[in-house]
Amino acid sequence: MEPNEKIVNAKQKMAQHRREFSCREVDGPQDERLPEGQHLVNNFPVLDLGYKPTIDIAEWTLTIDGFVANPVTWTWEDFQAQPMSQVHADFHCVTTWSMLDNDWMGVKFQHLLEVVRPLSSAKFVLFESYDDYTTNLPLEVCDDDDVLLTTHWKDRPLTKDHGGPMRMIVPKRYAWKGAKWVKKISFLDRDQKGFWEVRGYSNTALPWKNDRYA
Repeated sequence: MEPNEKIVNAKQKMAQHRREFSCREVDGPQDERLPEGQHLVNNFPVLDLGYKPTIDIAEWTLTIDGFVANPVTWTWEDFQAQPMSQVHADFHCVTTWSMLDNDWMGVKFQHLLEVVRPLSSAKFVLFESYDDYTTNLPLEVCDDDDVLLTTHWKDRPLTKDHGGPMRMIVPKRYAWKGAKWVKKISFLDRDQKGFWEVRGYSNTALPWKNDRYA
């Protein structure tokens, strides 16, 4: 499915001009936990490429491959059999909104590492989604206690709008690094930029450094 270029262009302009739609800003003093350039909201705005895939759980799979000793393809049943963990974390979008104190539940990326056992040549990770979105991270960033393959937000299953049935959460990076509707995770020996990275967004995406654009 090709992304809706009008939507993509509009979102690039919104990010560049620090604007967002569908945000309910929180009145009063802003929390000191907000990175520079962010504002606090109390809802969960929806951002995508103009296409929200409908995924049948019976047909859902997650493939983990590349430079690993034990490549796997999990069905939904396989995924649900993995140990589930909870992560409490903030969420920062490059289009300047932040939600604080989110409770997520899912499978920790560190557990996935134990299962697939990356080879010494694996240095980077590429995430691919059911809407053909991609994003990339160094392996060392993913090997963190708060990086989660998440299925629930605030004790409720993720809706399709927000990446259900499963999306990535990488709290220490801007939210575009947390791909929705993930279908494949590849361990690579070299960096491969994703959808927004090749369009001029930062490759490192560090909220506390206001690190939005390359």
